[in-house]
Amino acid sequence: MVTLRNRYEVVRPVYSEDSFAADHEKVCRRRKTILQHIKEYLTCDSKRATNAVLSLLPIIGWMRIYRVREWLLGDVVSGISTGMVAIMQGLAFSLLASLPPSYGLYTAFFPMLTYFFLGTSRHISVGSFPVLSLMVGAVVTRLVPEQGAPANITGFEGLTQDQQRVLVASSVTFLMGVFQLAMGIMQVGFVVMYLSDTLVSGFTTAAAVHILVSQLKFVLGLSVPGINGPLSIIYTLEKIFVQITSTNICDLVMSILIMIVVFIVKELNNIYKAKLPVPIPIEVIMTIIACGVSYGFNFEERFDVGIVGKMVSGYETPIAPNMQVIQNSAVEAFPIAIVGFAVAFSVAKVYSIKHDYTIDGNQELIAFGVSNIFGASFRSFAASTALSRTAVQESSGGKTQIAGLISAMMAMIVTVALGFLLEPLPKSVLGALVIVNLKGMLMQFSEILYLWRKDKPDCVVWVVTCLGAILLGLDIGLAVGLGVELLTVVFRTQFPRCSVLANIQGTNLYRDHKDYLHIFEPKGVKIFRIPSPIFFANIEFFKDKLVEAVGFNPLRVLRKRNKALRKIKKLLKKSNDDTTEKGFRDLFSQTTDDMNMEELDLVPRVDLHSLILDFSAVSFLDISALKGLKMTLKEFIHIDVDVYIVSCDAYILEKLHSCMFFDDEILTSMFFPTLHDAMLHVETQLLL
Repeated sequence: MVTLRNRYEVVRPVYSEDSFAADHEKVCRRRKTILQHIKEYLTCDSKRATNAVLSLLPIIGWMRIYRVREWLLGDVVSGISTGMVAIMQGLAFSLLASLPPSYGLYTAFFPMLTYFFLGTSRHISVGSFPVLSLMVGAVVTRLVPEQGAPANITGFEGLTQDQQRVLVASSVTFLMGVFQLAMGIMQVGFVVMYLSDTLVSGFTTAAAVHILVSQLKFVLGLSVPGINGPLSIIYTLEKIFVQITSTNICDLVMSILIMIVVFIVKELNNIYKAKLPVPIPIEVIMTIIACGVSYGFNFEERFDVGIVGKMVSGYETPIAPNMQVIQNSAVEAFPIAIVGFAVAFSVAKVYSIKHDYTIDGNQELIAFGVSNIFGASFRSFAASTALSRTAVQESSGGKTQIAGLISAMMAMIVTVALGFLLEPLPKSVLGALVIVNLKGMLMQFSEILYLWRKDKPDCVVWVVTCLGAILLGLDIGLAVGLGVELLTVVFRTQFPRCSVLANIQGTNLYRDHKDYLHIFEPKGVKIFRIPSPIFFANIEFFKDKLVEAVGFNPLRVLRKRNKALRKIKKLLKKSNDDTTEKGFRDLFSQTTDDMNMEELDLVPRVDLHSLILDFSAVSFLDISALKGLKMTLKEFIHIDVDVYIVSCDAYILEKLHSCMFFDDEILTSMFFPTLHDAMLHVETQLLL
C-alpha cells in the first residue's frame, strides 16, 4: 500500500549569512548587565513578595484549591494506610542506622510536620529511607562501635551507648539538613542533575546489597559488630560465616516464613491493585502476629531470640547537635544530603508528572533541609522518602500532604500510647521485612544487560558505581561513580562520532553517506559534520577527523608544494637561458632532470575544491578551539579549497565577530544558514 505524504515547495533565493542579514532585519536586543540583574533580583514589590511567600509556603497554593468532599476521604484512608507502613519501616530502618527501634518512629513523625508546610510535592511520604539509614549507621558505628571504646568526643560523658549513638545520628542529620538548606537558599538544586538515573540505580543497588548483608545478623540471630570502611562488606560476611553454626533456628525459620508470606502478598497486591481499594498491609499484619506469638511463647527466654525491648514512651526534650561529631562526620554528611534529596526529588517528579502539577527543586531542598534540622533536634535520623511507602500513599487515594500529616499522627499515637505493644517484637522480623522490601532495588541488576546492549558507557557507569559502592563503601562509591560519569561525558564530547554527509537524492536532506544507498555526492565536494561542541579538549580530534575525511593533510600538501616551488625557483635563478620557447623547454627538461621524479610524485594531488563544515550540532566554541579552527580553515584556503560553514548558531557567529575571527582570507560570506544553501552555491560557482 502506497502511503500518501504531504508535499511542500519553497521558492526563495539561495542565502548566505550576509545576504540573509541584508534581506531580513534583525531585532537588536539589549542584554542586561550583571548589575542590572542584581538590581532586579533585589527589587521587591507587592507581587514579588506574594510570589515569594507562595513559593516558600506551597501549602497556601494547594490548600486554596483543596476539594474537601472529593479529596478528604481519600487523604484520610491514604494517611492511615501509609502510617502503618511508615511505622513498620521506621522500626526496621532504625536497625540499619544502628539505633534503638523507637527512634525510627521519631523519623516518621517530626520531619513530616515541617515538610507539610514547605514541600512542593503532594504525594511523597517523608520519613526514613533504607539507603540513608545505612549511611547514617556507618557514621554511628564508626564513632560508637559495638565493641571497644567510642571516639574521644566531649559530649559522650555520662551517656549510655544507645544515647551516644542517638547523639551521633541526630548530629549527622542536623549537618545533612544544613547542607540541604544552604543549597536551597543558594538556588543550586540543579546539582542533583549530575546524578543520572544510571548512577542512582547502580548506587541504590549497591546499597541494597549492603542492607541485605547488614540484616543477615538479625535473620540468623548472630552477634556481629558493625564494620566500616573499604571492604567492610567482605569482613562482615567473613564474621557471619565464621559463626554460621551458631545460627538461631527460631530466628531463621521465623524470618523465612515472614519473607515468603510478605513476598507473596505483595505480588498479589501488584496483580490486583486495580481491584483492591487499598493494598493489603501485610507488614503490619505479620508484625502484629509476630508480636503476639513472641509474647505468648516467650521467645526471648525460651529460644534466646533478640527482641525490640524497651520502647521510649512519648517524646524526649530537644537536644543540640554535637560540634565534635559534626566535625568528624562532615565528609559523610554531604553525600547523605545529596543522595537523600536526589531520591526524594526523583520520586516527587514521577508523581508530579502523573498528577499534572509542578515541583520546585530548590524549594524541595529548603523543605528537606528544614525538616532534617527540625527532626534532628528531636533525635530523629536522616529523612527522605521511600518509593514503596510513597506508592502506598498515592495508590490508596492520597491527593495532598494531609495524608502525610495523618500518617505522622499515627506514628505519634504509637510512640505516645501503643509503643509498649511492640516490645516483644523479634528483631529478626524487622530484618526480614527490610530484606523483602529490597526486591525492587535488587531487581535493578537486570539493567546491566539492557545497558550493555543499548549504551555501553552508561553500563560502565552503572557497574563501576555499584562495585565501588559495594567494595569501598557508599560514600566513596558515590564519589567514584560520579567521577566515572563525568569522564563519560568528557569522553562523549571529546571523541564524538563525526561523519561525512551526502545528499539524499531528490531532497534537500543530508545524511551520513555510509547509511544510505541512493545518495548524491558531487565530485570535489566534502560535507563534514561534528556533533558536539568544539573546545580545547577536542579541537585536535576535530582536525584529525577532518583530515581523515578529506583524505589528505592540507598543511602537508602546502609544505610539499612550497618545497617544489622553491626547487623550481632555485633552478630558474641558476638558468641564464633566453625566454624563448626553446629556452623554456630546455629549462623544464633541466628541472625534471635535476629534481628526483619520486620527489615530484610525493606532492599530493588535491581533488577537493569545496569543503562544507556542518556546525548545526556545535553549541559553543572556546578561544582555543576558535584559534585552532581559524588555522585549519586557512590551511585549506592556502591550497585553493573553498571552505564553507553552515547552520552556525547565532551566538557563535557573534563570538566569532567579537574575537576578530574574520580577516582578508576568512570572510563572512563563507557562512550559510543551511547546508542546502551552501550546496546550491557551490554548484552555481562550478557553472561560472
